[in-house]
Amino acid sequence: MFHNPSDETRRQLLQEANTIAVVGLSNKPDRTSYMVAAAMQSAGYKIIPVNPVIAGETVLGEKVVASLTDIDEPVDIVNVFRRSEDIPPVAEETLKMKQKPKAFWLQQGISNEQAAELVSKEGIEVIMDLCIKVDHALLRIGKK
Repeated sequence: MFHNPSDETRRQLLQEANTIAVVGLSNKPDRTSYMVAAAMQSAGYKIIPVNPVIAGETVLGEKVVASLTDIDEPVDIVNVFRRSEDIPPVAEETLKMKQKPKAFWLQQGISNEQAAELVSKEGIEVIMDLCIKVDHALLRIGKK
């Protein structure tokens, strides 16, 4: 049975992270993915929007890429806004990234044990069914 990493582990991940790839980031300001990404950006993280439907557009001042494999820079956290049943392909794509991220973070309401097992076998920390923005606030993360 899956258990999320401890508060301390998640706190450390968030403190050390600089870049978050947001899979499923919407260009609509009223969407949860947009609001969460904007809050994390305001907290000092670089956001890389990942959404094939709006690839090439700009969201939150950042160019949207179609796929995680299109990212050329190091990513610390892959934060996912997709339905639970759509997570395995995202996990597989995560493993094909040029540089392996430290964490694979599924937003509140999203979980997939198969995907969690796949990425954790490669040494990537998995967080499921937790909002990164809420965790950031609750764990009182002070960014550099």
